[in-house]
Amino acid sequence: MSKLSQIQEQKQKLSPQQIVFTTLLQLNVEDLEKKIIKELEENPVLELVDINLKSDLENENKETDDKDWEEMNDVDDEYIKPSLNKNNFDFISFQKQKNTFTENLIMQLEQLNLTKDDKIIAESLIWNINDEGYLLADLELIAERMEVEVSKVEKLLKIIQKFEPLGVGSRNLKECLNIQINKKTKNILSKEIIKNHFDDFSNKRFNKIQMKLNCSSEELNKAINIISSLNPKPGDGSQNNSNFAIPDLIVDEIEGKLVVSLNDGNFPEIKISPVYQEMFFTKNNNEKKLDKFLKDKIESANWLIQAIQKREITIMKVMNEIIKIQSDFFEGKIRSIKPLILKDIADKINMDISTVSRVTNGKYVQTPWGVYELKHFFSDKLINNYGEKVSTKNIKLLIEDIIKKEDKNNPLSDEIISKLVYEKGFTIARRTISKYREQLNIPIARLRRMLVN
Repeated sequence: MSKLSQIQEQKQKLSPQQIVFTTLLQLNVEDLEKKIIKELEENPVLELVDINLKSDLENENKETDDKDWEEMNDVDDEYIKPSLNKNNFDFISFQKQKNTFTENLIMQLEQLNLTKDDKIIAESLIWNINDEGYLLADLELIAERMEVEVSKVEKLLKIIQKFEPLGVGSRNLKECLNIQINKKTKNILSKEIIKNHFDDFSNKRFNKIQMKLNCSSEELNKAINIISSLNPKPGDGSQNNSNFAIPDLIVDEIEGKLVVSLNDGNFPEIKISPVYQEMFFTKNNNEKKLDKFLKDKIESANWLIQAIQKREITIMKVMNEIIKIQSDFFEGKIRSIKPLILKDIADKINMDISTVSRVTNGKYVQTPWGVYELKHFFSDKLINNYGEKVSTKNIKLLIEDIIKKEDKNNPLSDEIISKLVYEKGFTIARRTISKYREQLNIPIARLRRMLVN
């Protein structure tokens, strides 16, 4: 006979407000803008603040504070009202003006005198081109779906591949470079290398190429320089401005002091519509469904506005603490990074490690010395041969310097780099050197070899 038993256990459950906050906290500045726009579209009680009517808004807020909001939402004691210091900027119009990589290709397609059916096939090809500019789908599948011959799809693909950027829609790197080189140069040797000796070229077997083509070092070097000038990722930098990072924070030096600010000047500033507020507070017993709808939507809008404010405060706290710890970097010694882990920051500002992780993940700061990912300031520690704590970031910089200064005709192996690093006061195993080199996106010695006259 089965027994009934009771088990008492503790479970942590996030409140709706906490869920909204943690969601917003992990978004970078660009994704947060998109999130706010989406909420504006989906929640009717939210509306954009009219900058020109800001003074009227402040008066409204004073009146609204006297209302009984407790029945809708318990506001945190530490609640801080959002700053109204925003630029007069039409965010919606700005978003509409930004053409994506795909839209630019569609625009070029519209300029061609194609039949309606051909345009549909061409658009299908364009929508299957990834951010780097390469075609993802098989032509056979597209032909089958469109119920046309593969040759027709192939013909339209060749037209697209002549769009700007040149080589877009290629199926592999060889095809991409081949399209560009046939358009951009008359150098026969470089064309021959791409067409018939691409494997040797990609693996930098230059001596082999020279022997097969019976050319001089000078001729080969010229051909390789031409090939190296081509764009291996024609879509890179076009899709959503992917070739640069939009900073979430800005650090400026003003009158000798570092000042941190959020890059939120272009954010769409939001508020709860006074019209819907009035509708909610004007109780109507005959419209219970409407009352519940308004209560839910206003509640959701409040959580969003509070979460945005709390996100700003949290990010600023983390950034200010990073500046304190990495003071050498922010004094201009940009190669001087101290060992720092997430727990160090979490302990200093009395927050959970997961919160600090969300703040630093995928976010960037603009400094007087360039734009850096927040994770740039975090690294493990390593003890050097003199017993001093050193950031692993400094070891990577040392490896990078050694490789930059190496003889490109005879690149250094990881074993030799390990010995050179030891001479600088660090005992690092060869396999660790290999790991750091890979993290720096530096290829192995054989692939770093360059042709020298």
